[in-house]
Amino acid sequence: MAPHRRLVISGFVLAAGLGGVALWLSAQDMAASGMDAGDAGKVALGERVYAGHCAACHGAKLEGQPNWRQRGANGRLPAPPQDETGHTWHHPPDQLFAITKFGPAALAGGGYLSDMPGFGGTLGDDEIWAVLSFIKSRWPKHIRERYDTMDQH
Repeated sequence: MAPHRRLVISGFVLAAGLGGVALWLSAQDMAASGMDAGDAGKVALGERVYAGHCAACHGAKLEGQPNWRQRGANGRLPAPPQDETGHTWHHPPDQLFAITKFGPAALAGGGYLSDMPGFGGTLGDDEIWAVLSFIKSRWPKHIRERYDTMDQH
């Protein structure tokens, strides 16, 4: 491959990645509401929204799809579990919000493929936070406590 072509491709990949970072940073400005697993109203709303928009892929019991760590024939990863067996609780709230609002592909950039869409055009910010609150409310107490004490930056 010619050096100038490699430079153009590298520039495109860098720009896509920076675009994802910009989306993630802008989502932090929208993160005023936050996750609150102790808010019964928010959790109830989140449960309804999750059932309607998330359970088909992530599972009614937050169990995710089988073999979620292995890429399928289409090169995409299956939907991960949202319970304590997955990695959701390893990510800070603002990042979870951005992934849900914009979709993983928008944040990852670089041509990353994902079956998960961004829900920003479908769900309001309060509904996204409610879903995240519902998910967190289903984690075991020791995982919620660990999550709350993790460095979230």
